[in-house]
Amino acid sequence: MSNRVLVLSTLETKADEIRFLRTCLDDHGIENELVDLSLWSHGDVWDGRSKIEAMNSTAARAVEEMKARLSSVDCLVGLGGGTGGEIIMRAMGAMPITFPKLLITTLPFDPRMAVADNSIVLVPTLADICGLNATLRQVLENAAAMTAGLCRSRRKEGACVEVPSVGITALGATEAAVGRLIVSLKDRGQEATVFHANGYGGAAYARFIARGAFRSVVDLTTHELTRLLIAGSHADMPARFLAATDAGLPQVVLPGGLNFIGLGQIDLVPPAFLERPHYRHSSYFTHVKLREDEMAGVAEALVTALNKAPGRPHLIVPMGGFSHQDAPGGAIEDPDLRGIFLSTARRIAAPHVTVETVDAHISAPATTTAILAALDSASAAIKDRAHA
Repeated sequence: MSNRVLVLSTLETKADEIRFLRTCLDDHGIENELVDLSLWSHGDVWDGRSKIEAMNSTAARAVEEMKARLSSVDCLVGLGGGTGGEIIMRAMGAMPITFPKLLITTLPFDPRMAVADNSIVLVPTLADICGLNATLRQVLENAAAMTAGLCRSRRKEGACVEVPSVGITALGATEAAVGRLIVSLKDRGQEATVFHANGYGGAAYARFIARGAFRSVVDLTTHELTRLLIAGSHADMPARFLAATDAGLPQVVLPGGLNFIGLGQIDLVPPAFLERPHYRHSSYFTHVKLREDEMAGVAEALVTALNKAPGRPHLIVPMGGFSHQDAPGGAIEDPDLRGIFLSTARRIAAPHVTVETVDAHISAPATTTAILAALDSASAAIKDRAHA
């Protein structure tokens, strides 16, 4: 395949910048074609509803055009500001997860929602894309060089499907537990793929499940339920706790990080939350302990989703602590919260769901041993069901 890319941009407002970018790509020997995403307002000021409708129809048209041409190109490159960048993000998000995509943008919006379940390289322009200048020329030259590198990197198509791994969810608060599990799986000759359950990584986790990337899953860090149901930033992820069930995968689930709410930097946290036990996880993040009624609510939601799973899904409850600060001397240690989770889970769990307790912390070796045993049992149950 020759080195070819699709350039996505708005010819109506970015003609000079597009021309310069395409010249830079030509200089690297990269063939390129333009997919024009212009709204063609001709300078008219539209009301919000009309503009959004035009953006939606333009993005939908771009998706169909890109899908028809995707097999003949090596990379997608977008150039856009606020409106154009949003349209490009939406169109790129509909493409295959790991297909190379690069977006050059002013980033006047929070990009986490758009890149939560798709690999898009973001190149910030710093200066606005509003006329060529020395700064923008350098950014576009750098982006063209990056694109050339992506084009010339030969990839094995479908690699993540050909060698299914064990999907795992993690946070810094459960990192020790995940690290121990990865080592144990490696000793078994099994590969692990880990997703950051920070309100955004769960979207990618669910999409990879749907793609067929996993042989089984260990949803060790179900923290994102607190973001979805209580508070905290997150992407839209309706399939987060149902994807493994829908795919019929063996699954082992733990309440990792389910004892706290993940909020932002401490000076931006609403005062009511700071009245609860909390700690600064980093300069950017503050973790606030759940109330008892909140723990009962997230436990009910988690087990209700697990009840729909085939085979014999396992819920492991580490009674020694759900996260690194839920331990003796920890800032949000609370054995009573763990008891509320367990009693709620036992009350709601369907007969085919195994609820198992471990008298140890989530990061302890005993918990890892329990996870591996449960994974074997859940896998066997799925196989038996398939053969029945």
